[in-house]
Amino acid sequence: MQESKVSIGLVNPKNPDNVGSVMRAAGNYRVDSVFFTGTRYLRALEFQTQPVNTERQVGRNIPLSKVACLLNDAPQGMQIVCIEFAENAISLPEYQHPEQAFYIFGSEDGSISQEIIDKANAVVYVPTVGCMNLAATVNVVLYDRLAKSAQRVESNELIRASRDRNNNLKVAL
Repeated sequence: MQESKVSIGLVNPKNPDNVGSVMRAAGNYRVDSVFFTGTRYLRALEFQTQPVNTERQVGRNIPLSKVACLLNDAPQGMQIVCIEFAENAISLPEYQHPEQAFYIFGSEDGSISQEIIDKANAVVYVPTVGCMNLAATVNVVLYDRLAKSAQRVESNELIRASRDRNNNLKVAL
């Protein structure tokens, strides 16, 4: 079986805290790389008085790359999966994630272009009432992928490695 590969594409994100949260989710769910388009994120970073806190982020070693076009710079061999409120999209609970996926998310205040939607292998929506925050959407989609995956790792070793150093809780057997 081929090793699973996952990348994320962000369409012109604007909020550094949101991108920071996406990077944390990327680390939590073992994403290989994150790409973004546009100038708003970099411009917002220039004006942010407090830097985004990456001290505890598991995603700090994942590459975050600015690209001109997500379609042209998409990792090779991956299916393009757009996450968007689009008519005729597939509901996330019904969707079966591919092993090799490049998930593209629209900006906090916009949509993915029709050109990208038309070239996607799948368009999926999260069936919420109203739209979610960008980072929240990334977390929900990546969790859904993990929950449906046969490659899940569930063990006390994972819990010990993942929890905060101040957490030593155990469930009585």
